[in-house]
Amino acid sequence: MKILYAPWREDYTTKSARGSDGTEGNPEDACVFCEQLKAQNDPEHFILGRFKHCYVVLNKYPYNGGHLLVLPFEHKAKLSDLSSEAQTEIIKVISHCSTILEKELKAKGVNIGLNQGKAAGAGLPSHLHFHVLPRWIGDTNFLPTLGQTKIVSTSLNDVFTKLKPHIDNLI
Repeated sequence: MKILYAPWREDYTTKSARGSDGTEGNPEDACVFCEQLKAQNDPEHFILGRFKHCYVVLNKYPYNGGHLLVLPFEHKAKLSDLSSEAQTEIIKVISHCSTILEKELKAKGVNIGLNQGKAAGAGLPSHLHFHVLPRWIGDTNFLPTLGQTKIVSTSLNDVFTKLKPHIDNLI
């Protein structure tokens, strides 16, 4: 397996495990998603839209360009911990996001997923988040299989600019 040196991820990984000062503390203080919300700097954190119970953000480490995350504002680990209103809004937002990815990014399909819990593959299991992932015919090739390397050829800034007006007017 090849190792890609990515020191810019250090803040992301250390803050997801510890508070912003590096010490153990309140679980919300240790959550990168909660910290980004508190910062109130949506463009810097690629937050595309805020709604009553949830928000949409570009995944900073995407599988494909346009990879979105839909998260509740509440710091909850399980879908069953959310109110029925929050659950309903999240599903509606996911549905609208799928349509936007197909229309604006010309995605030919969309993967929608939730990894609930560390054993299920959740990278940040304490704050529930859904993946909404645009797909295209042939968006996979030999490189991940043979070279264990995935190439994402789109700019987060460009995708953010393209999707922002559509997500703003979602609900």
